[in-house]
Amino acid sequence: MNLEQWAPYWRARFYMLLNKHALAVEGLEKALAANPQFGRAASCLGYVHAMLGRDDLAVRYFQQATATDPRNAAIFFDLGFVYDRQNQKEKAIEAFKQAVALKPTLDRAWYGMGLAQGVLGRHDEAAYALGRAAELQPMNPYAWYNLGMAHAALGERTKLRETHAHLHRFDPKMAKKLAADAALEPE
Repeated sequence: MNLEQWAPYWRARFYMLLNKHALAVEGLEKALAANPQFGRAASCLGYVHAMLGRDDLAVRYFQQATATDPRNAAIFFDLGFVYDRQNQKEKAIEAFKQAVALKPTLDRAWYGMGLAQGVLGRHDEAAYALGRAAELQPMNPYAWYNLGMAHAALGERTKLRETHAHLHRFDPKMAKKLAADAALEPE
């Protein structure tokens, strides 16, 4: 065990729990200095920088982490999330696609992908991705709401009504919002 990498890493993780970001960054940088291939430390650094709104640094460290740990779907999700926040929708979609290729049940990656595709006007792709997110999390009102909006954008009134009916069963308030936003007339 390389104590030069692990000791500062675990201290930094502790500081992350305490929201002592500067100390966490310092420890994670020491861990990476001891082992530049330490993907966990790079991923944590990306996370801390993302929390602090330092998106360019977050992307840099998430990219480094994906290079050293290319089978970790969560890191690709985190990278996609930051790209999306930077309004780099194409890059976000690619990162989310990589995440779901590695872990098809990663509902938040399907959700992020669907939202980004919707912003780009790719409503068919958005409906598919949001449908997967809703299937994986059947009680997530945001997934169902956005799936309904994708169906509305596609003019799929029957699917919109089905989505609305499902949403109404567990979140009537969000269903009411969907009906208003999608101009769903009462039956």
